[in-house]
Amino acid sequence: MADFSEQFSEISELLQRGKAKDIVVSVQKTLDGGAPPGEILEKALMAGMDIVGGKFKRNEVFVPEVLIAARAMNKATETLKPYLAKEGINPVGKAIICTVKGDLHDIGKNLVKMMIEGKGIEVEDLGVDCDTQKVVDKVKEGDAKVLCLSALLTTTMTAQKDVIDALTSAGVRDKVKIMVGGAPVTQSFADEIGADAYTVDAASAAEVCRTFYG
Repeated sequence: MADFSEQFSEISELLQRGKAKDIVVSVQKTLDGGAPPGEILEKALMAGMDIVGGKFKRNEVFVPEVLIAARAMNKATETLKPYLAKEGINPVGKAIICTVKGDLHDIGKNLVKMMIEGKGIEVEDLGVDCDTQKVVDKVKEGDAKVLCLSALLTTTMTAQKDVIDALTSAGVRDKVKIMVGGAPVTQSFADEIGADAYTVDAASAAEVCRTFYG
């Protein structure tokens, strides 16, 4: 069996450096060379995002670098998608993410979304200032296993509780694992409102999120 480790390392390196155009060329060349698309996803792209996530947690890279790397990941994944579909390789599951009602901040949410996608999870982004009922309706659809709620202001933190209460009232609280985050949010607040998980940064959020999919 052919050894593609050199090509996988190159793709991972391009991802870490955020070389969106080059990574598309490299992924296509590796596919044309006969590499299994599932292995490119796992051993090159997801492995690369893991490295970026680790560096982010250790403050070796910062938000701009992560966003650039994630853009490269998205471009590479677009190239890979038709090949994955042909082989019947699907995402490990689905998550929903949003910034809660009254809060217009999206950088943190976008970072978490990208990191979670880097773990092979499909993410439906409901955007910012998201109405509580909209979240409940999405959870009712039943195909997402995790719900991520972001709040960047002390005044909007309580909206995370509103969502959890609304899901409980609608009888669908147990359908999803709820993760909360954002600058003012703490572990004790997460415990108080009945969330399933709280993490301090996007990389940790992705790692915890992945554990919910077995």
